[in-house]
Amino acid sequence: MVKARATPRPLRVDAELNRDRIVDAAQAAFAEDGLDVPLEDIAQRAGVGIATLYRRFPTRIDLIAACFEGRVAHYADSAAQALQAPDAWSGFCGHVQRICAMQTADRGLKDVLTRTFPNAKALEAQRTRGYQLTLCVIERAKSEGVLRTDFVSQDVVLLLMANAGIVEATGPDAAAVSQRLVAYLLEAFRADRAERAEPLPPPPTEQAMIRAMRRAGKLSR
Repeated sequence: MVKARATPRPLRVDAELNRDRIVDAAQAAFAEDGLDVPLEDIAQRAGVGIATLYRRFPTRIDLIAACFEGRVAHYADSAAQALQAPDAWSGFCGHVQRICAMQTADRGLKDVLTRTFPNAKALEAQRTRGYQLTLCVIERAKSEGVLRTDFVSQDVVLLLMANAGIVEATGPDAAAVSQRLVAYLLEAFRADRAERAEPLPPPPTEQAMIRAMRRAGKLSR
């Protein structure tokens, strides 16, 4: 009689459990310490060996993508919510406040929103969706005459980079400090403020901002 093969199902279950433990540990570690936290620390936190982590996630980018695809989708969802607001200004302000609060609550997301990861296709697809919806939020606010006409999409990236710096520098006080920064900037973005102000210097080009995000996205292994 031919001996029946043992089913591989328990191994698949163990592998999936290991994956979930690694992602959970990485999400917590990235939120607390940023994207450059040592992968050995994540493996230890997950209760697995570093070799197991690398079998599931060969590169740091693979792990980041698994952790943040859903969270970047929330950025896009925020823009979609802004378009449903009863007026363009409250929609625009709400979107800016939400995405800056997202950065403040999660140091990893703080960096993900200001970096680009060309090889993480699903994550970048969510970022592109968020970007396109944010453009609609901006155009709606301009068309209603509440957002200054010289505001451009690059200014959203500058805002997120500035807020990321504030969050990094102020640590436990980041939430309150970020809210103050955002309040100041929203006042500056109002169309009626621009009427009494000197013209702004020209914005950076989209290519310059993409280069900046790519430079920031060069992570350790």
